[in-house]
Amino acid sequence: MDRVDELAEQADERAQSPSNAAATAPSRRKPESGTLGKALDVLDVIALSEKPPRFTDLLGQIDQPRGTLHRQISNLVAEGLVAVNPDHSYVPGLRLLKLAARAWSGNTFRLLAEPHIRQLHEATGETVHLGLMSGLEVIYLDKIESKQTVRMHSQVGNASPLYCTGVGKAMLARLPAEECAKRADQFEYFRHTPTTLHTPKLLLAEIEEIRQTGISHDREEHEPGIRCVAAGLSDDKQGIIAGVSVTAPAFRIADDDIENWQVLVLQAARAIERDMEARLGPRSQE
Repeated sequence: MDRVDELAEQADERAQSPSNAAATAPSRRKPESGTLGKALDVLDVIALSEKPPRFTDLLGQIDQPRGTLHRQISNLVAEGLVAVNPDHSYVPGLRLLKLAARAWSGNTFRLLAEPHIRQLHEATGETVHLGLMSGLEVIYLDKIESKQTVRMHSQVGNASPLYCTGVGKAMLARLPAEECAKRADQFEYFRHTPTTLHTPKLLLAEIEEIRQTGISHDREEHEPGIRCVAAGLSDDKQGIIAGVSVTAPAFRIADDDIENWQVLVLQAARAIERDMEARLGPRSQE
């Protein structure tokens, strides 16, 4: 642990030089309240960074004093939640992998939905996703890869914005209108492609159509050349809002495929909902 503090102190000295002043310019994240919240904020930044951050990178992104940040990193390394690379950058520790594996394998909702998404995969031959709503994002809880040679780059555990994904928009449509409008105003709309819905007005207009049909589409809105058909599902008692989708490269999707998938994803979503009501509902009292 002394080594971690030593590396952090060295990084402090480098950060104080004029040449490194610009490197710490990015906007700083407001820390969560409490010791645990602050530690989780550090872990969150390390785990979600595109490349392993160094201490100065974390200092520029997290609104915590240097000394506090030293201690948070030291504690996370000691607990195996963060590891230190030879170049003094930080990556998620192996303990996180163990915890994630246990959470994934034992997730009751995923296990309940698994036979239905496998059936959907067999019927379409394309990539099937099971997503769960988390704030303004969809977390991919399960994925069955396409049988075709061209496949998706999505991974279980990854997050994507709700506003530009088929499964995300399907989940938004399951929210009460007032809550949906509230979230629509909270997105930082980024135009991933020319077809991305980039304003609350555009998004809410499409959400209204999804409510009427039960079907959502991703028309190359998140990734160029990728389309999907999705349907939302929910369980008010469990507080679950989720969605299921079929995804494939646009070049191999015909209009007939889209029409067929609409029926199949809606059937899968409704079947999962029925099982949720039967198996995840409160047990009878004797």
